[in-house]
Amino acid sequence: MIYQGDKLVCRKCGYEMKAEEESEKTEVVVEKKNREEVPVIEGENLKTLPTTNVVCPACGNREAYWWLRQLRAADESEVRFFRCTKCGKTWREYD
Repeated sequence: MIYQGDKLVCRKCGYEMKAEEESEKTEVVVEKKNREEVPVIEGENLKTLPTTNVVCPACGNREAYWWLRQLRAADESEVRFFRCTKCGKTWREYD
């Protein structure tokens, strides 16, 4: 935590709190909040995604929206997700 005016600011996460009087030893305990929820891709958001020619396993349609998502460690490849433009089924591509 560093002092910025009358506030203490965490260098790592940016959490701010009102600073008390400076003393030789300042102990601050901040609970970590859960990470933000991943937004669900649906409705109008789908229209902004790119499409590709791929066969839907549910209805046989040949067009789907696609996006990439990092699910594991950074040294592993991303996973490509597809969502059928006709029936809405979502599936992932495995290598």
